[in-house]
Amino acid sequence: MNTFGERVRLTTFGESHGPAIGGVIDGFPAGFKIDFDFLARRMAERRPGQRGTTQRREDDLPEFLSGLTPEGLTLGTPIGFIIRNKDTRSQDYGKLATAYRPNHADYTYRAKYGLRDHRGGGRASARETACRVVAGALAEQWLLARGVAIEARLTQVGTIRGSHEKLMEEVERVRLDLDSVGGIVECTISGLPAGVGDPVFGKLNARLAAAMMSINAAKGVEIGDGFEMATKRGSEVIDEFYIDSDNESGNSVKTRTNHNGGVLGGISTGMPVTLRVAFKPTPTIGKPLPLLSEEGETFIETVPGRHDPCVAVRAVPVVRAMAALTVIDSIL
Repeated sequence: MNTFGERVRLTTFGESHGPAIGGVIDGFPAGFKIDFDFLARRMAERRPGQRGTTQRREDDLPEFLSGLTPEGLTLGTPIGFIIRNKDTRSQDYGKLATAYRPNHADYTYRAKYGLRDHRGGGRASARETACRVVAGALAEQWLLARGVAIEARLTQVGTIRGSHEKLMEEVERVRLDLDSVGGIVECTISGLPAGVGDPVFGKLNARLAAAMMSINAAKGVEIGDGFEMATKRGSEVIDEFYIDSDNESGNSVKTRTNHNGGVLGGISTGMPVTLRVAFKPTPTIGKPLPLLSEEGETFIETVPGRHDPCVAVRAVPVVRAMAALTVIDSIL
């Protein structure tokens, strides 16, 4: 289960404190020119060491090993890449070799595999999402060339909504309290023509939801008005169709509202596809935590290490990447 997608497939590998993480992108269309500056900008959005994030320092510059010409044209063959881990402090996790942190995957990985890499969370670490951003940036470029744009933004931290500056002030306040906080990332896919997605089990909204729920710390996804629609009457959320005679894109059928988030019957309507992803607070905080030893004893310990006070901050480019990978796969 380390592969995402059917037609365009991303397989990722590596652990948080291993020598490198990386991926293989298979099925990407041939003959497409990669914009490496675009890729670098997307990687910079997720890179640690910025305001409101973990102070782990990583370049996050992928090294491509296959699938591209020297000029950056895709060959249609598997695109292999690695991202070297440079700033690991595995000694911070020594006490966790035989203990389980609350709200982490320490216990469940041990329950499944019989052993685990405790350093930085191992394979369960959000470090893995850097590989998704590489693949997502390539997919996003291909989609942009076809008029499909994907935007993602942090819209809420805890109970606070407002400007990005206001949200980051709240993240900083939480960090100073040696605590963490959850957040919400919104995503909009515009320019997607009507008819993308497959009925029943291949629904576009279902695939998007599965993609978002595969991101570390994601705990909820809603399409369009989502859970708010459960509080409404049918007459309040009707997306009335009309003919847009001024539309030059060929999608003349539009809706006056977009309560359903651009998807009906699992197929795109031609309206913007909108979704929101809820992220839980970072499990490891600066305050003492109740840990469970492998011998079954509970003890209180302050867990060292460098952790994001709000996972949602760096989840923004990951949400965008997973949306891009889902959409390119659905289109192809």
